[in-house]
Amino acid sequence: MKKRILIIEDEPDIVRGLRDALEFEGFEVAAANEGREGIKLARDRGADCVILDLMLPDLNGYSVCQDIRKTNAVVPIIMLTARGEESDKIRGLEVGADDYVTKPFSVGELLARIKAMFRRLHRAESVPETIRIGEVEIDLKKHQLARGRRTEALSFYEVELLKLLHERAEQPVSRDEILDKIWGIEAYPTNRTVDNFIVKLRRKIESDHKQPRHILTVYGYGYKLVP
Repeated sequence: MKKRILIIEDEPDIVRGLRDALEFEGFEVAAANEGREGIKLARDRGADCVILDLMLPDLNGYSVCQDIRKTNAVVPIIMLTARGEESDKIRGLEVGADDYVTKPFSVGELLARIKAMFRRLHRAESVPETIRIGEVEIDLKKHQLARGRRTEALSFYEVELLKLLHERAEQPVSRDEILDKIWGIEAYPTNRTVDNFIVKLRRKIESDHKQPRHILTVYGYGYKLVP
C-alpha cells in the first residue's frame, strides 16, 4: 500500500513541485491550501506523514500542528518555515512537529528526510514496548509518556531518540551517531537538531530540566541516558 503524504501549504507552485516529486517516488499525495482544510483531511482521510507550512491564510502552522496532534499523536509532521530564527524552530518542536525545513528548500532534501523517517519507522530492531526512566514510564508503541496519572504524547523522533539512548543506556552516544542512525546523513541534519530534541525530552522527563539526572550531556561528544 502506498504511503499517503498530506501537504498543507498555500503556495501553488510549492504544492505542485512537491506533488510531482512525491508521486514520482511512489507516494500518494493529498493537499490543502488552508489550515482548517488540512486538519479535516488529516482527521477524515489520515496520513502517514504531514508536510505543514507555518504561514497559512487562516491558521498558523503551530495551531494546525497542535490540532492534528489531538487526534494523531504519532504521525510524523515536517514543518516548512520561511523563518530561520532558532526560537521559531524550537516552538514548532514544542507544539508537536518532528522536523522542520527552512524555505527556500531543496525538494531532494525534503524527500531524503521523508525517506529516512519511514526507514526508521520500519526498523527491524527489537525494542521493548515500554521503558522506565526515573519516575516516567514510556510506551514506545503508543508514543506516550506517563508520570503518575498524567500522560503526554511523544513525537516520532523523540521516540526514536529514546530508543537509541536506551539501547545504549549508561554509555555515551555521539551526536554524529545519533544523526546518522535516526535522521540519516542524506537528510542533511545538524547537531543543533539533536540538541533541540534533547531539550524537549528533558522538559518532559526530568523533574528539573535545568539540572538533568537522566539525559546527560557528554561535553564535546554527545549524550548519555541514565535510566
